[in-house]
Amino acid sequence: MDDDAAPPPADPFAEGRSSEPHVFTLAEARELMPEVHRTAEELVTLRADLAELAADLRGGDSALGGRAELKATEARLMELQSWFVDNGIEVKGIAPLLIDFPALLDGVSVRLCWLEGEPELAWYHRTDLGFVARRPLPDRTSPF
Repeated sequence: MDDDAAPPPADPFAEGRSSEPHVFTLAEARELMPEVHRTAEELVTLRADLAELAADLRGGDSALGGRAELKATEARLMELQSWFVDNGIEVKGIAPLLIDFPALLDGVSVRLCWLEGEPELAWYHRTDLGFVARRPLPDRTSPF
């Protein structure tokens, strides 16, 4: 093997991405909540528009537009979902919108859990158990 051989080129799609999720503190997750609410509000509106457009276009015309508007709405919806992922937030469901922030509580892997319509980030569940084990955040939040 040639010691002077150049290393293989970097994967352009891997730049800035890590296989390990960002682990949020409660303060970090709550700091993102105003933007989460704004993004979620637009996503919910677009989700409804997309459903209406798709249904209308199956039967003919829509007051919301045609195929071009449908494709633009789909693209914008994907952009909004990507915003969550790009910020280290896991999208668990789209209707209703359900997102998780990876975190640790007393050394245990948990997800700080927010469901569309909730006014604040106030729930969590163990990572291995998911939504069914959802609990209110403890009053003591220092381990986050």
